[in-house]
Amino acid sequence: MAASYYDVLGVGRGASEKDVRQAYRRLARQYHPDVNPGDKAAERKFKEVNEAYEVLSDPEKRKKYDRYGDNWKHADQIEQERQDRQRQPGGGPFVWDFGGGHGPDVGSPFFDDIFGGRGFGRNATASRRRAVVEQPVSVSLQEAFSGTTRMIQLNGLQGAASRRLEVKIPPGVDDGSRIRVRPDDSGSEDVYLVVSVRPDARFERKGSDLYTKVDVPLVDAVLGGEARVPTLAEPVILTIPPETQNGRSFRLSGKGMPRLGSSQARGSLYATVQVSVPTGLSEEQRELFRQLKATQEKEG
Repeated sequence: MAASYYDVLGVGRGASEKDVRQAYRRLARQYHPDVNPGDKAAERKFKEVNEAYEVLSDPEKRKKYDRYGDNWKHADQIEQERQDRQRQPGGGPFVWDFGGGHGPDVGSPFFDDIFGGRGFGRNATASRRRAVVEQPVSVSLQEAFSGTTRMIQLNGLQGAASRRLEVKIPPGVDDGSRIRVRPDDSGSEDVYLVVSVRPDARFERKGSDLYTKVDVPLVDAVLGGEARVPTLAEPVILTIPPETQNGRSFRLSGKGMPRLGSSQARGSLYATVQVSVPTGLSEEQRELFRQLKATQEKEG
């Protein structure tokens, strides 16, 4: 039997949101692939930690998990099917959902019209008479950057057979993005994926921009040097000018997230310098700092 999400994070069932968040951050740093290159066991543990946090950090998902355990996802589908049966005709997907401020649905009439899809004609009118099924999908920030696929199971409506679908999630999705799925069959429902993006220990995301912190040794901050900056693609080398102050931010254009609906346009990555003070200095090194201090006091 798989370990519970609480066991994965090492917290009790009564753990607060803060306890869950702190446990996740600690474990994400410990098992991150960048820290454990080539370690498959650490990679599996990192995925388990992210999966556990994705559920326990969400009050609604956590409530369902506490009630249904490993079957909490099926409980969500049952509840969704019940809602679909109760939904009145005429309330279909001809509504632009801005997904918490991240733009129109992928696959909405707006996107269909731009990319040569069904547009606003008779098919759009017909779609208003179809049932709407929303399927929650969780992805990592890396998957949101690159795009990915998921296999989902749809429970049949009105006695129809259940079926599994492989769906594509495009690069650039964010929390609240809704992706319209067009099944190969002629089912009686319109299917939307509702995306949630799990947090990443390395980056903070704001729209299509990413923010990260870079440790810079004191000597490089004073004299100038180079720093390795992680990105969701390849790491880049950042030139640190002499006398760089702690907290200074550098903008790396085009190193952020893809913009949803555009494979070329990307946001920026902002790297903030964290100057690290050396430890374990020898007496000779300490004397050099004393001389520097004395010189600055004379000049000041």
